[in-house]
Amino acid sequence: MGQSRTTSKGRSSQRARRVFDKAYYDRYYGDHDARVTDVEATGRLGRFVCAYLDQLEVDVRRVLDVGCGTGLWQDVIAEYFSDADYTGIEVSEYLCRTRGWKQASVVDYRSRAPFDLVICQGVLQYLGESEARKAIANLAKLTGSALFLEALTAEDWDHNCDQSVTDSQCHLREAEWYRTRLRRHFTNCGGGLYLSHGFEHYAYALDRLD
Repeated sequence: MGQSRTTSKGRSSQRARRVFDKAYYDRYYGDHDARVTDVEATGRLGRFVCAYLDQLEVDVRRVLDVGCGTGLWQDVIAEYFSDADYTGIEVSEYLCRTRGWKQASVVDYRSRAPFDLVICQGVLQYLGESEARKAIANLAKLTGSALFLEALTAEDWDHNCDQSVTDSQCHLREAEWYRTRLRRHFTNCGGGLYLSHGFEHYAYALDRLD
């Protein structure tokens, strides 16, 4: 992966390439005291996202979960959009072998048709700058209606996260780096939810953050 040139308060955000093996998932998803998320946390987040999509009248029939990890979003989607087709992709050879996901990257994954909802949680911070740019452009192609995006930023590392359970082996970019590139393709509706510019929808002025 490439290297990020961004810094936060003079600190280089360059990190070594992360290996997403069994040890990584045991630590951040299996260890009760060190895991970054769990079924309960993802359920809370998923209920919010799904309710917001319902409010915005987004018809969710096809879902792509990019970097789906252990598949925590799969049950949430099945609960709220029971008729939706769920596709999970992962770069981790370990997870693809043990969970049956399709091995692919957000940088260059292709689909014959866009998805109504694309989930990209905790992925982009592991990409170097060039690959992250390509990934955002590719997300725009993959997203027909809505994108849920979460990425650790330099501001989050300094102020918003518990560093004892947060993986620092990543590229810590300023939040504005992401906002600048996302607004070319999406309307930011808050809460990590973005609507594609190609999706015909209404969103009141104060609901839009850009």
